[in-house]
Amino acid sequence: MGRFSSMFSGLARSFSIKKVKNNNGNSDAKEAADEMAKDAKKKEMILKSCGYVYAEGSNNSASVFSKRGEKGVNQDCAIVWEGFGCQEDMIFCGIFDGHGPWGHYVSKHVRNSMPSSLLCNWQKSLAQATLLDPELDLEDSNKKLSRFDIWKHSYLKTCASVDQELEHHRKIDSYNSGTTALTIVRQGEVIYISNVGDSRAVLATVSDEGSLIWDVISNQEAIEIVSLTTERPKAAKRLVEQAVRAWKKKKRGIAMDDMSVVCLFLHPSSSSSSLSQHVHHATSFK
Repeated sequence: MGRFSSMFSGLARSFSIKKVKNNNGNSDAKEAADEMAKDAKKKEMILKSCGYVYAEGSNNSASVFSKRGEKGVNQDCAIVWEGFGCQEDMIFCGIFDGHGPWGHYVSKHVRNSMPSSLLCNWQKSLAQATLLDPELDLEDSNKKLSRFDIWKHSYLKTCASVDQELEHHRKIDSYNSGTTALTIVRQGEVIYISNVGDSRAVLATVSDEGSLIWDVISNQEAIEIVSLTTERPKAAKRLVEQAVRAWKKKKRGIAMDDMSVVCLFLHPSSSSSSLSQHVHHATSFK
């Protein structure tokens, strides 16, 4: 508990000091977030295409795969950012399913803009909370402003900001186009999920009994497919391949949708129960 509070307070105070020195909080926050993103990209901590990401010493790893459907350009986008915000115990995952004539541009823009914007708003929210209460213990359930409140506030501000960006974007017509936005932040042992649209997140353990249904693959089937995949880097691809087979069997004659999956593993593969817990977030299969 002390480690979390100390880490948050230190980050918030350093951010607050920089903001005061430059007297331009909004631009400073955005610049700091963008610099973190650039640094993470250089260190290959950000994955935006099909592949696998794993940082040495981290409990997290993620497999990403996307397959174009039969309706034209692939409008799906995904991202995994290990060490989100330069925090060793944090990871950001997002999947975005575009729709409409400009859907692929919208989903790509949101994929590129949302992580840094969220990080920026999270930093500012932390700074404000710490300035209001220097002794704030974010692990104290009796405190009105909890970690969840901070993330919720950050997400709401981020969605409004990105939506405004699209509204004023000169090269993207988002009036009749849009995207889902399903994102997950893992911070220590806590997971925060934000969802706009009909993409799905499934949290599974060995004893999980999920009953929600995708169009062609049930949650339980998805869990079993991933858990039986011995090589983690291939998990997302195998799940998509199984979904493609199911689509062709159950929806014969109907043009197949784009299918994209991010599998986030929450335990190192060397543990005895390495496949006992997964987070899958994917576009809904229509």
